[in-house]
Amino acid sequence: MVTYRSGSQNLKHFDKKVVPGIILLLILFVLLSPASQGIAWAQFTIARLKYGGGGDWYNDPTAIPNLAREVNRRTTVEVSEEEAVVDLKGPEIFRYPFVFMTGHGNIKFTEEEAKRLRSYLIHGGFLYADDDYGMDTAFRREMKKVFPDKEFVELPFNFPIYHTFYDFPDGLPKIHKHSGKPPQGFGIFHEGRLVVFYTYESNISDGWVDPQVHGDPPEKREEAFRMGINIITYVLMN
Repeated sequence: MVTYRSGSQNLKHFDKKVVPGIILLLILFVLLSPASQGIAWAQFTIARLKYGGGGDWYNDPTAIPNLAREVNRRTTVEVSEEEAVVDLKGPEIFRYPFVFMTGHGNIKFTEEEAKRLRSYLIHGGFLYADDDYGMDTAFRREMKKVFPDKEFVELPFNFPIYHTFYDFPDGLPKIHKHSGKPPQGFGIFHEGRLVVFYTYESNISDGWVDPQVHGDPPEKREEAFRMGINIITYVLMN
């Protein structure tokens, strides 16, 4: 059974007149908490994971800047509108509380890279992975190197990540049809904390890119931005 902190669901009732002080306290808590165990969070910047194996880790370069602008416009959270790029060869990943990865193809972690990613995640980091249709098999295989003792679990629709800022009573939105399967959100937990969120058959991040790239209708792009904002606010609260 998945356990989680249900109190964060209350944020969906807040507006921009109420959130500022709470968000500030939450950010200070993240920055100063002993739970960070040495991770030196910089300004809140979304980092993109550059991985080996030949997959297109660089896919959709406008996605993160566009999401950051929407977070800044709609909430009181301040996010850098320039993404960072990190790999797992050195310690730079530990500067960032939130790492994003996507792609269509193969992913390959060395044993040392898997060990570093595990250390990052169990010491306060968070990984959001969005399958852009084609990385599922490789991603699941490589995450087994990171957490050989853990399995992905599908998050129930009442899990807080679907309700932190905007309400998604039916779970993930479907941004691209592709195979037509229903969207699913999976997680890996460490000591009760969600450390990896993986969206499958949804392709949220395609809805963040410039509209002319994929031609998504405005309502789909809106769903994608809302879900992205939920992910960011969830991470800040947990």
